[in-house]
Amino acid sequence: MALAAAFGLTACSDSPEAESTTSDFSATPIAIVIHGGAGTITRESMSAEGEAQFNAALELALDIGYEILEEGGSSTDAVIAAIQSMEDNPLFNAGKGAVYTYEGGHELDASIMHGGTRNAGAVAGVGRVKSPIELARSVMENSRHVMLSGVGAEQFAREQGLTMVHNSYFNTEHRFEQLQNAIRNLQSNSENNDARVIAATEHTNPMFNMGTVGAVALDIEGNLVAGTSTGGMTAKQYGRVGDSPIIGAGTWADNASCAVSATGHGEYFIRYHVAADICNRVKYLGETITEAGEQVIHETLLPAGGTGGVIILDAAGNVSMPFNTEGMYRGYKTSKAGKEIAIYRE
Repeated sequence: MALAAAFGLTACSDSPEAESTTSDFSATPIAIVIHGGAGTITRESMSAEGEAQFNAALELALDIGYEILEEGGSSTDAVIAAIQSMEDNPLFNAGKGAVYTYEGGHELDASIMHGGTRNAGAVAGVGRVKSPIELARSVMENSRHVMLSGVGAEQFAREQGLTMVHNSYFNTEHRFEQLQNAIRNLQSNSENNDARVIAATEHTNPMFNMGTVGAVALDIEGNLVAGTSTGGMTAKQYGRVGDSPIIGAGTWADNASCAVSATGHGEYFIRYHVAADICNRVKYLGETITEAGEQVIHETLLPAGGTGGVIILDAAGNVSMPFNTEGMYRGYKTSKAGKEIAIYRE
């Protein structure tokens, strides 16, 4: 693919319009929207070099996905390609950059849903599959099930001929440092320094709870697809599974309403069925995706203690990217509204 320009930096727009954008598209629009995680992301905490790296990584994922759509490819292919670009980049908490569990390993989750067929595939707790989102697609297209987990999901991956890796493939130095910081944080909250118990029973620093990648796309056939992939929560225990592989919580797509991929503190996104709730508001209450997203993220999720954000795309090609944290890595590229990448709230 002709992606030479993808390695340059695009101007980063931090205006309010970057958080929730609605445009009037043609009868056959194409569009892709991506996110790379939400959380405590500020200019003060980000070096110029780091910002440039994230901008370049987001632009590359957008360009890879959009080129597929522009050539008449499916929204499924576009979503998979964009997410795999981020899975392969250690900047993001997915694939190669996945965070560590409390025990020092990696357990990855992913899901995908097709808005035309309402078919879906999801995997949870896999540690030997190079691309969890590719495995989720295989579950959707080649299995009679919707979700597979652990060793069973990995057996299915081998049978499908997917690329398998050793769990150490996902090791990165900066994620290991995050694990050590998380354990120290847990120990400081425990009188007897039993960090294991604290990790399993109490809320920890929010910075250890978030980090996911996702994409939603609309192809020339009018099909919406949503996909999400993550390494989960730093220092998680007992095979913890967040919202990313749960259809309706972290991922949802329906051609009659919208497509959503979420990032944030997964326990809250599960409890409030965030992704499906947004699209149901569009479908049954007649709300715009901007109205639905703002309501769920700011008025429902945040008061309950849930932090994070979503990317939303509807069948007309309208885009909304609401979040209630200090920042969210995000961007869109559409046939009429062009391209925009943003990191911070303002």
